Amino acid sequence: MPGLSLATRQRLAVLAGLAGVTLLAWAQLLRIGWSMDAAMQAGASCELHPWSRADAALTFAMWAVMMVGMMVPSAAPMSLLFASVARRARAQGAAVAPTFVFVAGYVAVWTLFSAAATAVQWGLERAALLSPMLESTSPAFGGALLAAAGIYQFTPWKDACLEHCRAPALFFAAHWREGALGAFRMGAAHGVYCLGCCWLLMGLLFFGGVMNLLWVAGIALFVLLEKLAPHGALAGRVAGAGLLAAGGAIWAQAL
Repeated sequence: MPGLSLATRQRLAVLAGLAGVTLLAWAQLLRIGWSMDAAMQAGASCELHPWSRADAALTFAMWAVMMVGMMVPSAAPMSLLFASVARRARAQGAAVAPTFVFVAGYVAVWTLFSAAATAVQWGLERAALLSPMLESTSPAFGGALLAAAGIYQFTPWKDACLEHCRAPALFFAAHWREGALGAFRMGAAHGVYCLGCCWLLMGLLFFGGVMNLLWVAGIALFVLLEKLAPHGALAGRVAGAGLLAAGGAIWAQAL
């Protein structure tokens, strides 16, 4: 790319890498969704059944791919700033890892979350709270999910985590470490803050359907806007009020 500065080329390379990983994850999710639709149209049984080890592994893989597709885009500002700071640090002789190591630390946290989500899905299936399409079958459970996610939007824990996610410069000022392990730990720390910000929003997948890709995309878009939009924090509170109202309405109808 002649004529472009080193910093610009680096930014484009990081963005291309993040976009490529995200697109691959969504392509895999679409493949899984089409496979499920094809099985239903062919008359295959969609009844829930006791899990085998293969079922658990495939479910975990599905969650891990989904978290990459949903959450990697929202890590773009942190990743770009890391790349910029790392480039300057290398110019001064510091030992700094490539940007993908930082991203790997971030993804590692969401992979651990995927393991927890797999266990939760197993428990919900055993309790008959999920349909074969992996959405809530209980108005009480669904309403509770919505209300809990809405309430969490107003908590100080949500505010603290969102503040870190929306302030990349302050994050690195507080957490900067050199070397590959340092980059991985910074990525993991960012992942923890991001998880603290979004974990109950991810729980809403059990309300609208874990493999309802429009629902998945809607939650991913909301997470992205909440972190990056100028008034994202305010939008999060408005959404919280809406979720709380919707949850209350579902509970009222269920009584």
